[in-house]
Amino acid sequence: MITEADVLKALSNVDDPDFGKDIVTLNMVKDVKVEGKQVSFTVELTTPACPMKDMIHKACINAIKIFIDKEAEVTVNMTARVVGARNADGSEVLPKVKNIIAVGSGKGGVGKSTVSTNLAIALAKDGAKVGLMDADIYGPSAPLMFGVQGERPMMRDVDGKGYIEPIERFGVKMMSIGLLVDEKQAVIWRGPMATSALKQFITDVYWGELDYLIIDLPPGTGDVHLTLVQTIPITGAVIVTTPQNIAMADAKKAMMMFKNANISVPIVGVVENMAYFTPAELPDNKYYIFGQDGGKSLADQFEVPFLGEVPLVQSIREGADRGFPAVLNDEPVSLNAFTEIARKVARNIAMRNANLDPTKVVTIGL
Repeated sequence: MITEADVLKALSNVDDPDFGKDIVTLNMVKDVKVEGKQVSFTVELTTPACPMKDMIHKACINAIKIFIDKEAEVTVNMTARVVGARNADGSEVLPKVKNIIAVGSGKGGVGKSTVSTNLAIALAKDGAKVGLMDADIYGPSAPLMFGVQGERPMMRDVDGKGYIEPIERFGVKMMSIGLLVDEKQAVIWRGPMATSALKQFITDVYWGELDYLIIDLPPGTGDVHLTLVQTIPITGAVIVTTPQNIAMADAKKAMMMFKNANISVPIVGVVENMAYFTPAELPDNKYYIFGQDGGKSLADQFEVPFLGEVPLVQSIREGADRGFPAVLNDEPVSLNAFTEIARKVARNIAMRNANLDPTKVVTIGL
C-alpha cells in the first residue's frame, strides 16, 4: 500500500534548483491523495511564471515511479502562489500589492517603456495578477502601447472613498497621466506637481490585489524617483540599456541610485534592448549595430543578473505603435525574448524575497 508518507519521502528527492532545497522542505507539496496505485498531489510554485515548471513536474513523476512503484499512476497539479517581500513590512500603502518592480534606465530612448509593457503582459499571460503604472509624467507612452488613447478611467467607491479605476487591457491594470490629459497637450508642470500626480497614482488608484506592480520610470534620477522610494517600498529594480557606451553610462547612474545606501533597492537584473538587428527575411542573422554584450558586461560589472537581450526587429516597433505589444504576437524572436525575460524577473523576485529582508521606505531627506 502506498501511503502519504511514502509520497512525501519520495518527493523529498526533488529539488527546486533556485532555492537549493527539496520541494517538501520548502512546503511546496499540497493535497496529497492516494487511492491504490493512483497518486495525486499539488506542487505550489512561487510564481506562475516559473521557468522550471516543466522540469519540476517531470521530476515529481519520476520520483514516485523510481522510489515507490514504477506502475503508479501519478497526477501532478501545478499551481502558484506569489510570495511578496512586502507582506512583512506593514505598509498601509498598496497593502494588496505583493511586489513592486521599478523599471528604469537613466536615459531616454532605450526602450524602457517597451520593456515595461511587454514585461507586464508576459507576466499576466503566465497567470500572474499584474498592474502597470506609467510614472513617466512628462512623456507617457503606455496609452499608445496598450491601444487605449482617448479612453478615460472610471471612478469607484471603496469603503466610502472614491478611487480611480485603472484601465484593464491584455490582462494588465494600467494607469497613466496620458489617460487624464488631452494627448495633444504637453504636461507643463514643475517638479512638485509631477510628484503630486505620482502620489495620486499610488494612493488614489484602486489597484486591488496584484502579484506584481510594474512601474515604468521616467529617464534620469530626479524628483519622481525620489518620491517613489519615499512613498512605497520597491521590491526590486530592472535596468534597461542598449549596448553602446553612452547608454550604459547613464544606466550605471540609475543602478548606483538604487544601490545608494539610503535607498537600497535590490537590482533584479539588466535587460539589453536593441541588442542586435535581425531582418525578417533572414531570421537567423544577427547584426550588432550598436555594439555587442554591453548589457551583459554592465550586469557583470555590478554583479547582478543579466535578464536577456531584446532584438531590434520591426515587429516590436509595429506592435508598440498599433497598441498590440510584441509579446502578444506569434513572431518567435520577440515573443521568446520577452517571455524569457519575464520568467527570469519572476524567478529573481522569488529568490530575492526568500533571501533578503523587505525593502524599507526611504525616510530621510535626499
